[in-house]
Amino acid sequence: MSASPVHLHSRQDSHMNALPDDAADAHGGPTSRSIIRATEPQALDTRALEERRLIHRNDSARVQADAFRDLRTRLLALRGDTNFVTLVAPVVPGCGASFVARNLAAAFAFDETKTATLVDCDALHPAQHAALDIDAPGGGLMDYIEGNVGELQQVHHRTGLPRLYLVPSGSVREITGESFSSLRMRTLVDSLRSSHSNRYVVLDSPPVLRSPDARILSDLADLVVLVAGYGRVTTDQIEKAASNFSPDKLAGVVFNDIH
Repeated sequence: MSASPVHLHSRQDSHMNALPDDAADAHGGPTSRSIIRATEPQALDTRALEERRLIHRNDSARVQADAFRDLRTRLLALRGDTNFVTLVAPVVPGCGASFVARNLAAAFAFDETKTATLVDCDALHPAQHAALDIDAPGGGLMDYIEGNVGELQQVHHRTGLPRLYLVPSGSVREITGESFSSLRMRTLVDSLRSSHSNRYVVLDSPPVLRSPDARILSDLADLVVLVAGYGRVTTDQIEKAASNFSPDKLAGVVFNDIH
């Protein structure tokens, strides 16, 4: 891992497609709406996890894994027993928010009773498909929103980490605000959350101070986590970014120490 532990500073101290699921439901049995892809990726070993900058249980990443478990626990405490959608938004570019979003989703997937879907919403600078080594020739989020992909399952990919899925961004777009406020985008998020009661959705957002996309995406989220690169942003920038979101949704600020 090339990033130091993250620290959360809390400010508060249509048609639903069935999706694949590895975890048991709340009653302990397999969910009745599971659809498993015919081809499964090989489970990632420790080296592959580190190449993807994903937390794992071995000693070499214990500190990072514990930090993200703690972040997951804090968010679960805010929302209770129901699953939820978390928006992870960097204050400015270069804060390492995609790293935080990816590993927060992995932390949810560590729990064998939960699954997680990471959605790459940075259509101008998508990063998650490359980081997770996912080949998505059929497109991704933007292609689904625009109707070029008919079924959500076509853009919902296994990652090789049990119970962790990715919806890649897909085709690069410069203007996305109208797409993120569309009915099809809301249906996608609702489908992911409601298809399984144990699925937690993490939205990887563009920078807050560079575009209105993060604010628009926050309407689809239950919680917002701001990411500030340690030593890379000012207090004024953090406060300005935070003012874009409802205080009821803003869970806190992660200070990410990037080497």
